[in-house]
Parts: sequence; C-alpha cells; structure tokens
Amino acid sequence: MNVLLDTHILLWWLGADQALPPRAAAVIADPDTTVAVSAATAWEIAIKKAVGRLDAPDDLLDALAANAFDALAITAAHALAAGALPAHHTDPFDRMLIAQARSEGLTIISVDRRFSNYEVDLLPVG
Repeated sequence: MNVLLDTHILLWWLGADQALPPRAAAVIADPDTTVAVSAATAWEIAIKKAVGRLDAPDDLLDALAANAFDALAITAAHALAAGALPAHHTDPFDRMLIAQARSEGLTIISVDRRFSNYEVDLLPVG
C-alpha cells in the first residue's frame, strides 16, 4: 500500500500519541507500506510551529528519514489540481494533500471527515 499522511497523523506517529488510530499505526508500521509525507505537511508544521500553535520536532527531516518516509514534493501539476478542487474543504494544506493523493495514486491517512467529500482513496481508521 502507498499512503500519504495527513499532518496530525504524522505528528501522532512521531510522538507515539495514543490518538493515532490503531489501524493507521498498523498500516504505517507495515514494512510493505510506502509512506509519503508532503512538502505541504512540512510547510504547515513549520508555519504553525513558528507562531507557537504547534509543538513539533525541530529535526523533522531527520525524523522522516529515520522512519523511511518519502518526502513528496509539490509540483505545478499538484498546485493546479488543488486549485481546481471543489470548495468542500477550505484548508489549503489539506486541499494539496487531496490533489497529491489523487495525482500520485496514494491513499490518505487522516481522521478529517471532510476528505470523504472528494474522490480520493482514504484509509478507514474508525
């Protein structure tokens, strides 16, 4: 399975947070799973951390490498696809994840129910 982590899922995984749904943890931990983390997620974390709205690792790139997660760059095609999405969800970071997942054939792991308003593969996590 090839998955794309939503920001909260990544942070819960890195922090061993009990909020991480067991199904999500099992899929992420599966050695046959390829886990991608979007540049949009890194950007969102950096912005929210800078304004004091988020506690996150200072060494995010090292944490991604240590977990063998793939960094997914944002392309112009991703940006255009995100901009063309219906306005079911207004968060630009989440819209980018939806566009990237659709473009790259990835399954999103998120507990955000608004993602289900889009034609995108979602991992059922409860």
